[in-house]
Amino acid sequence: MKIKTLLTLSLFLVINLITEAQNKEVKITSEKVADNIYILKGQGGNIGLFIGEDGVFMIDDQFAPLSKKIINKIKEITNKPLSYLINTHWHGDHTGGNENMKKEGFLIVAHENVRKRMSTDQVVRGRKKKASPKEALPVITFTDDMMFHINNEDVLVSHVHNAHTDGDSHIYFTRSNVIHMGDTYFQGKFPFIDLESGGSINGYIASIDKVLMIADDQTKIIPGHRNLSNKKELKVYKKMLVTLRDRVQKAISKGKNLQEVTNDASITKEYKKEYGGWFISAKEIRATIYKSLMSNK
Repeated sequence: MKIKTLLTLSLFLVINLITEAQNKEVKITSEKVADNIYILKGQGGNIGLFIGEDGVFMIDDQFAPLSKKIINKIKEITNKPLSYLINTHWHGDHTGGNENMKKEGFLIVAHENVRKRMSTDQVVRGRKKKASPKEALPVITFTDDMMFHINNEDVLVSHVHNAHTDGDSHIYFTRSNVIHMGDTYFQGKFPFIDLESGGSINGYIASIDKVLMIADDQTKIIPGHRNLSNKKELKVYKKMLVTLRDRVQKAISKGKNLQEVTNDASITKEYKKEYGGWFISAKEIRATIYKSLMSNK
């Protein structure tokens, strides 16, 4: 029993040391998108910063161990007060710093399903995620849309249904013509659609359609992960998803099961090289689309 306890403690210490080393290596970088809008990158989802006379309006906050670095980077850019933090959805790489950011002065806002999922134990890709502490939860929630009138701009926070999860939001800076899509857009790679959290392939495509309706050729689009994008690139991304969905639906119509669709490389043949090789593989996206379409039957 003592040996087992010692092994457990040793493993715990090793994991902590590895995590600490990784966090020390992470650098928070900034990219200016518009006159008063920035992307911060580090480890996790892309952070959006909107800065003006009324203060700092932030979108997502990555992981808790990076909070100090993120705050330091914000202070390099501005000395304005920290005002609002929007969570685009509930996943830890977008909400992990909530508790720390609340202590720094941010008021946390999110769709009501974000608070619900953060309040209870969840499962993501087969792994159990424990409920977040009360201090990390959004204190203001909404159901569909809400407007912020801040920094001389009208900012539309808009819920999209059952896309990446069941609590996703887009944030549209109407004057600056910038949209933050959260994880309803994984620029240049197959998306992670969290079926266990209410996501779906059809909702994901509908989310993209919503952005394409309001964007023009000058709109700058911030994805949840990877690089700054635009309407032209998002159209290509949508076409890829529609093509994959329709091919999987055709396979289902022919009576193919999950294993057959998952192993059918022809479904993703021309997209594997460009969109695979990252977080979600071609094989996994085929399985996800199949499961999503079958859940609607």
